[in-house]
Amino acid sequence: MSSVSLVAQSGRPTGSAASRRLRTEDQIPGVIYGLGMTPLPVSVERRDLRLAVAGAAGMNTLLSIEVDGKKYPSIIKELQRHPIRRTVSHIDFLQVNVNEEITISVPVHLTGEAKAVLAEGGMVDPAVDSIDIICTPNTMPNEIVVDISNMQPGDVIRLADLVLPAGTSAAGDPDIAVVTTMQATVETPAAVEGDAAPAE
Repeated sequence: MSSVSLVAQSGRPTGSAASRRLRTEDQIPGVIYGLGMTPLPVSVERRDLRLAVAGAAGMNTLLSIEVDGKKYPSIIKELQRHPIRRTVSHIDFLQVNVNEEITISVPVHLTGEAKAVLAEGGMVDPAVDSIDIICTPNTMPNEIVVDISNMQPGDVIRLADLVLPAGTSAAGDPDIAVVTTMQATVETPAAVEGDAAPAE
């Protein structure tokens, strides 16, 4: 995976009031840390960040953050959002070694149509919307695609069943359900009080 360039400004003042001022100027306060470096407070233009993560990888984009002429290969570790407006209010960047493994959360995408399940009046239910993947920053997948075309009523696709991209592995319990099937319940009509007893 090639990195996407993002310019950040150093020397931002810390504190709630200073952070509010940055946000009114359409800048997002943040910090870069990791690989033994001293945490570096930075700020990024909201528009620049939006463009940097606009590709297929989204929030898992490998970034090359330039600060005062120095570049930090990084990923987005955490986003804090405004509780009402849901705009990004703070961002944590984790500096990474592109050749060392990290664990990231990757969205799960279902593809295909489980015709055998639908024919029985059932439905396919994604048990999780993302899974943790162990990979290097260079092999980070954008998503994990799960083909449900061959699912039968009662089937469960577990973590161990997934076909993952080369250079990646799943973290977590191999038996955890990723996709399940649900059957429609057929209600039995309740007996009506006063029905005539069957003739002997």
